[in-house]
Amino acid sequence: MTETNQTDSDEDSLTPQSHVSNLLRRYRLVEGLVHLQKDSSDETLANSFVQQQNLAELQDYLNQLHPADIAHILEALPLADRLLVWSMVKTENDGEVLLEASDAVRETLITDMHSHELVAATEFLNTDEIADLAPDLPQEVIDDVFRSLPMEEREQLRSAMSYPEDSVGALMDFDVITIREDVRLEVVSRYLRRFEELPDHTDQLFVVDREERLQGVLLISRLLVSDPETLVAEVMTNEIIKLCPDDVAQQAANSFDRYDLVSASVVDETGKLLGRVTVDTVIDFIRDKAESEALNLAGLSEEEDLFAPVLQSVKNRWVWLAINLVTAFIASRVIGIFEGSIEKLVALAALMPIIAGIGGNSGNQTITMIVRAMALDQIHMRSAWKLLAKEVGVSVINGILWGTVVGIFTFAIYQDPELGLVMMLAMLLNLVLAALLGVLIPLTLRKFGRDPALGSSVMITAVTDSGGFFIFLSLATFFLL
Repeated sequence: MTETNQTDSDEDSLTPQSHVSNLLRRYRLVEGLVHLQKDSSDETLANSFVQQQNLAELQDYLNQLHPADIAHILEALPLADRLLVWSMVKTENDGEVLLEASDAVRETLITDMHSHELVAATEFLNTDEIADLAPDLPQEVIDDVFRSLPMEEREQLRSAMSYPEDSVGALMDFDVITIREDVRLEVVSRYLRRFEELPDHTDQLFVVDREERLQGVLLISRLLVSDPETLVAEVMTNEIIKLCPDDVAQQAANSFDRYDLVSASVVDETGKLLGRVTVDTVIDFIRDKAESEALNLAGLSEEEDLFAPVLQSVKNRWVWLAINLVTAFIASRVIGIFEGSIEKLVALAALMPIIAGIGGNSGNQTITMIVRAMALDQIHMRSAWKLLAKEVGVSVINGILWGTVVGIFTFAIYQDPELGLVMMLAMLLNLVLAALLGVLIPLTLRKFGRDPALGSSVMITAVTDSGGFFIFLSLATFFLL
């Protein structure tokens, strides 16, 4: 009895992902045993009954989980297990799970679904959520979804789908509560009690005129503590953050961070209220942006599934590996030019990686700072030159400091002061090169309309390797040979 209780306690302490993995492991084990049976004996039938119990336990557990937890679990499972778990998710949760899953995982789930299942999944989503999902759905499913929506929601969906993916309009939620400024707070309270529930993250009510132009906002906190006989106009706030649907989504994210917003209004050029943006949507955008930039820095595609087929992963990665190969050949040819120098002074071969490695690390530090600053909209062309000068200054100081350390280290090993001086100068010059390119590469990518993070880490490493070899071997040839 004690042993059973201990087992139950251990299972309760598992994370959802670990618990599902254990249930799947149990299911696969019994499945293997059943397949080993050569006839339909009682034992085989018993095993099949055990399988049914295992699946029922798995389904019961999935029914208790939040859609976000299910999406996280699906992302961590190989394809066969993922599809098995996906088949057990409740229909009313399908849409939410698809929204929470990464792009690559969502694609595998949608591919496994029939058109009518996809249409059914959208029935439990708001129009703005359907718009988020729409780019991944087949056109015939989108057509069926449009036909199933009421006219008002159909127009909202068409409007939401018209905005670019990285715009405020793509983040906009149409589920807003509006009130007039000439009514008493007691009337507003009675109006709110008519709702079964308020929209998520409702921290303020939007005050509009008869043409739906935004006049101000009434904070829920003010509504609760003010005299019920007071007019809305007397307690509403006029100084509000207004977003436009064509604004860049990153600007909205910066506003939420700067002003600690929970929600913000979205208005058109005439001031008419179109919808709102909420903090949960902004957090999702920031998370997706961070993941995309982290992958882009290494030249990886965000569409790649962790458990994608081998050939698909190869297809997603080969371009930057090919670029790396080309740059490696360039670096090898740089070394080849100085083969004679290396033959005369073998120590050069041992010291080269130090210069290239430190330069690559320094360049990656600079690029990470620049890409982050660009994401926060902290860099403009007017400040770019000052930033470049600042990064060069940092690299000069680091070059002198660590170049001196490396030079002393080199002298201590090889007892050659000139070789130590060459190491110091090469370190200084390569760090300056890394700083220059660390600023110029992302700025140039942005100028040509590309993601500043796209392959930046790969490019800076390639250039500092070749540049470091060339600088070091050129100085060694000039001063030592």
